[in-house]
Amino acid sequence: MGKLKNRDSVVFYMHAGSGNHGCEAIVNATCHMIQTPVTLMSARAHEDYKYSIRDMCDILQERKITKHLSVHFLYLMRKLLLRDAESYLRYRYRDIYGQNRHAVYLSIGGDNYCYHKMQQELILAHQMFRRTGAKTILWGCSIEPALLKDEQMIEDMRTYDLITARESITYEALLAAGVREHTYLFPDPAFAMKMEERALPEHCTAGQMIGVNVSPLIMESEVNKGITYANYYHLIQTIIEQTEQNVLLIPHVIWDQNDDRTPLGRLYQAFAGTNRVMMLSDCSAPELKGYIARCSMFIGARTHATIAAYSTCVPTLTVGYSVKSKGIARDIFGTEEHYVIPVQELQTETRLAEGFRWLLAHEEQIREHLKSSMPAYIARSIAAGEQLRAIIERE
Repeated sequence: MGKLKNRDSVVFYMHAGSGNHGCEAIVNATCHMIQTPVTLMSARAHEDYKYSIRDMCDILQERKITKHLSVHFLYLMRKLLLRDAESYLRYRYRDIYGQNRHAVYLSIGGDNYCYHKMQQELILAHQMFRRTGAKTILWGCSIEPALLKDEQMIEDMRTYDLITARESITYEALLAAGVREHTYLFPDPAFAMKMEERALPEHCTAGQMIGVNVSPLIMESEVNKGITYANYYHLIQTIIEQTEQNVLLIPHVIWDQNDDRTPLGRLYQAFAGTNRVMMLSDCSAPELKGYIARCSMFIGARTHATIAAYSTCVPTLTVGYSVKSKGIARDIFGTEEHYVIPVQELQTETRLAEGFRWLLAHEEQIREHLKSSMPAYIARSIAAGEQLRAIIERE
């Protein structure tokens, strides 16, 4: 185990690990923005050492109570007998908690608050860090508006020193809930992440391939079991039959229980005989962005895979399940219609292919819109770093 090293450290917490390359992209881009020492408290430090952020920050592994039976029992008793709800979090974050009241604690944000099982630990951890006198930041968040009707949630939001919402639906919901002070609207930091180009797989040519991403996570939100896979199967079939483009399957999360390679591998096997469908191996977030940038179009489920596409001016169709995909598309195009298909609306197996055909018919207009609007959009993402530095440097 490590310890908090820097007197005025910026500490990132609630980081799930770089096997989710969206998490990696946020840390990568933010470290480049602020150019100051960062301590990253990670749920999966071994993943972070594999990819692009390994040399950008001091990486610490969260303590895992479940690995130590005696410790687990002790903290369970504290929770039950003393009603000490924070006891487990103090153990989890022992290497950063209370060691430096000058530290700035940055909750990586994303859509963490949208997951019911995470809400209470997010609130408790935030309160715990605030009591040390430290500054706290909620960074690049998306929150379902319905959640901001809960008084405990609202009070938690009000006590951050800075909140950056990454899309306008969340931002407007925060304002409507009275969370106005220190609340700003900035695009996701990953829009500003630099890409790295590596050699394309065999049979792939820049501008002559369509990137495709699907995740097990959206499949959990489908209304009819199996309808998501059926839509992606029909989509690839449509691309092969109606275009001359090849298909590049791009995994963006590779966790054991949430691995894009599982549904993508199934699709790859289904079309392997065509020699027009290739599957990308795992690589870092900047490298993934480099591959996505060379696609002619992109159809994806993972938010940060679509951010990689938008930010490199690739016409994109998102298969979404929450506020984040709708809000990001609305801010870029003025509407989410045609740009986002909620997975809950996949009622027939042709819905995604129909969305793709609309994208294909409007490909050039979309690309030109992105080329004209994205420089300013990315500049606003970078401007969030200025707000963050102001908090860090404030005495």
